[in-house]
Amino acid sequence: MSEKSDSTGTAALHDPLRVGLIGYGLAGSVFHAPLIAATEGLRLDTVSTTHPERQAQARAEHPGVRTVDTPEAVLARAADLDLIVLATPNKTHVPLATAALEAGLPVVVDKPLAATAAEAEKLAALAEDRGLLLSVFQNRRWDNDFRTVRTLIERGELGDVQRFESRFERWRPQPKGGWRESGDPAEIGGLLYDLGSHLVDQALVLFGPAVSVYAESVVRRPGAEADDDSFIALTHTNGVRSHLWMSATAAMLGPRFRVLGSRAGYVKHGLDPQEAALREGRRPGDGEGDWGVEPESRWGRIGAGSSPQSGGGERVPTLPGDYPAYYAAIARALREGGRPPVTATEAAAALRVLEAAKLSAAEGRTVHLGASA
Repeated sequence: MSEKSDSTGTAALHDPLRVGLIGYGLAGSVFHAPLIAATEGLRLDTVSTTHPERQAQARAEHPGVRTVDTPEAVLARAADLDLIVLATPNKTHVPLATAALEAGLPVVVDKPLAATAAEAEKLAALAEDRGLLLSVFQNRRWDNDFRTVRTLIERGELGDVQRFESRFERWRPQPKGGWRESGDPAEIGGLLYDLGSHLVDQALVLFGPAVSVYAESVVRRPGAEADDDSFIALTHTNGVRSHLWMSATAAMLGPRFRVLGSRAGYVKHGLDPQEAALREGRRPGDGEGDWGVEPESRWGRIGAGSSPQSGGGERVPTLPGDYPAYYAAIARALREGGRPPVTATEAAAALRVLEAAKLSAAEGRTVHLGASA
């Protein structure tokens, strides 16, 4: 990205990059705004939301921020901004990202980038043609447990991984409503595209492309419209099998990760603490010094032929979670150029898997992808 000039015409190389955030619901207020504000070299400049109470919330939480009521009002300030972040409903991601890129602005889009791989690839081509950064907010790559699993695999401590099990399970027997639970395909709701976006992305990061997909997707809760209990089985080109669960109807939660290798296995229960901390109003760098850190009692275990429930296996320190690393990498990419932390091409690969999962669940068969997804 070329630096924008100050009033003297000199590139303001050391000024904070000014960020326009479109959307101030859960994603915008809990994840993006706090992480942007905590990142050296970024400044939250403008927030767009149609809700007056959310505008007031944004001004209270981020003194000095400008608030507007439409995305168009943010894009009208393109000359005064350096980055657009989209934390809006899924169906708006493609049109708003297109508008931002056409306005000459780099873009961060909350997951999923689009409904289809073809749409994601079209956005990637537009960004490349304009010479602009386009990245997708896959924050779960910086979960403490995922960072730990990735390190164990890279060090060879599990041997050759044979099966990877990953779960995002919750117990929410009553639907909350809203677009995320809408049955309208245009809304791109349901758990396959919500939690499944994270699970599939993590599996592809660890083990590379998938060649086949089998999925089951069910609507279980009375009054629910979108899938709320789904499963995806991937076969990767390297032979690893990934089994991925996402559910709002799990009365008894399974392990977050179970990874089985030729030398040892690893099991970890419980969720990374960063989302809970953000929801509670805690911020990275607030002086407490324990961001993303779990107590020893929640560490996972590694071993062979043993049961973690009975205390078998060796405790493995969980690496600290690091959500701030995403926006730090965005700031570096904008200043210095180079690859963003998550690319649109990677998002397209995950979307290809999710599309195959929808087809598999609908037709009750395994879908073969070749070696490209």
